[in-house]
Amino acid sequence: MPKLRVAVLFLAVATTAHGNWTILSADSEAGGVGIVHQHVILENAGINDRAVVDLAIFSTKSCTLRVIQNEDGASNLAEVMTRGKCLAGVNGGYFSPDFAPIGLLITDGKVVAPLQRARLITGVLSASTHGVQIARVREFSQQRKVSAAVQCGPLVVDLGRPVRGLEETRSARRTFAAIGALDRVALGVCSEITLTELAKILATTQIADRFKISRALNLDGGSSSAFWFARDGAAFSIPEQKTVRDFVAAVPRGSGD
Repeated sequence: MPKLRVAVLFLAVATTAHGNWTILSADSEAGGVGIVHQHVILENAGINDRAVVDLAIFSTKSCTLRVIQNEDGASNLAEVMTRGKCLAGVNGGYFSPDFAPIGLLITDGKVVAPLQRARLITGVLSASTHGVQIARVREFSQQRKVSAAVQCGPLVVDLGRPVRGLEETRSARRTFAAIGALDRVALGVCSEITLTELAKILATTQIADRFKISRALNLDGGSSSAFWFARDGAAFSIPEQKTVRDFVAAVPRGSGD
């Protein structure tokens, strides 16, 4: 019996070590109006893998979110962000083959598509005069006046912990939104990784100074994933690999709420 307990303890320790992500390097650069670009390289020695995460982090005291439509598919993220004089942005939510948004979509205070209840799209990212929120579908109040919202999913972090039961075999590029203490918000993209590993990274590593993620929502990923950040000179840009339906942008407060 003692040998069995030792074996079980060893297995638990080995399993924990197998899932550890450590930061190899982290670089940051300031953008406009209190927004920061964080570029993080991580390693998981247990699975012999690396991941690269780029985030645009801001406080809702200085910035808010806009959802910008790309109804005709004529523009890419970089073009839309530049034209709109945005501070940063990522691709938005899911859409059907006929280019219709899947789930709630609100832009400039107008409902473009209604809230849906489906297994995958379990969360809503929204912005209002009260700030930025990530809510489960059942928590989201349609009576509350919001200027921007996109329904997507799944949630990958909740109450500061990785969400259980996430897909753990298929690696793909990931786009996400996250919120934390002190009214801080992040829009981010990650190199090819599973949803389970993305959740571990966001919940268990300090990817940015004084930014502990309390909740994070997966946005449309794979070939839709894109990230853009304005800076002096050329913008930092990770382009999407296919045309997408909408974008989520960080803009100075007052221009999108």
